[in-house]
Amino acid sequence: MAGHGHGADHGGGNKGTALLIAILALFLALAETGAKAAQTEALTRNIEAANLWAFFQARTIRQTTVRTAAEQTALELLAADEARRTALTRQIDTWRESATRWESEPATGEGRRELAARARGAETIRDRSMAAYHHYEVGSAAFQVAIVLASAAIVTSVPLLTILGGILGVAGIALTGIGFFAPEAVHLFGGGH
Repeated sequence: MAGHGHGADHGGGNKGTALLIAILALFLALAETGAKAAQTEALTRNIEAANLWAFFQARTIRQTTVRTAAEQTALELLAADEARRTALTRQIDTWRESATRWESEPATGEGRRELAARARGAETIRDRSMAAYHHYEVGSAAFQVAIVLASAAIVTSVPLLTILGGILGVAGIALTGIGFFAPEAVHLFGGGH
């Protein structure tokens, strides 16, 4: 009878450990899903930032070219006759207006100032997403090791392995929570700026 009681306790322990494994697997799936979403967002925002900075550079080059042309043409005014002087002055004014407009175009969001602000915004989202990704990945690793330990506890009947698995599971939950709620609060892998 005592053997039966011992077997019942052993089976109950296994059920608890099996339940722990199921819960860890659920959190592992959530962490992996979060990691994939954060990674995708980081890649998307990185591409967006690169495109915006390229557009910013193109605007800068175009602005510099137009300003240089206006300055060069202003020198030509000195030797120009009155009819040509009027045409050159109009062209210089047009170039200078364009250069000024390209510096800031709030209506279109395509001025250099607006492009720089948009690029910085995309970089901020990218950085936050990468920080979240790292937390999710480390949380996933904690869940995986916890599952291995809890599984080993069932096979070896060593309760300490279940306890260690539970502790690692809590660590995984904490890391996944940080990734979701405040990914930049704790910097992993030298991710601080």
